[in-house]
Amino acid sequence: MGSLKDKQGSVRFLHRLSDRVNTVTEGTLFVSLLVLVSVTFLQVVFRFFFTALTWSEELSSFLLVWVSLLGMAVGFKRGSHIAVTFLLEQLGPSVRKGVQLFIALLGLGFFGIVFCFGWVMMDTEASQVTPAMGLSMRWIYLMYPLTGAVTLLHIFDSIVVVFEGGK
Repeated sequence: MGSLKDKQGSVRFLHRLSDRVNTVTEGTLFVSLLVLVSVTFLQVVFRFFFTALTWSEELSSFLLVWVSLLGMAVGFKRGSHIAVTFLLEQLGPSVRKGVQLFIALLGLGFFGIVFCFGWVMMDTEASQVTPAMGLSMRWIYLMYPLTGAVTLLHIFDSIVVVFEGGK
């Protein structure tokens, strides 16, 4: 068994990793939102005044899904996802930790499935290309295992925080 100092170092590493990944995720989310708004604006302008951009609607759709998934991952890191906390706050500390652990395990199961099946979809759909942009669907489906892995990291970190006495 590792010493207490080794365990504390591992916990600090997990917290720092989760924080750094979240910083990158938030930056990516910001840039993706800017691109989404810009492409949508250009789509409207070109449709009314010029020839419609054939690729803009497809890119906007993919960006909307990407932004939603990134926002979900950031929401898990911040603990700002939808939750009914009234009953949880009425429970004693040990029962509360048990319920929080159960909820985290459900999240781990769900996002583990998102990660695994996203990976499978990446491989099985790699030969398909998007109609307007001609991109391999492998790159489009990459968003699922990527955001699934980020969310899994944040859930593991939240479990550690709960057992450290936070939240």
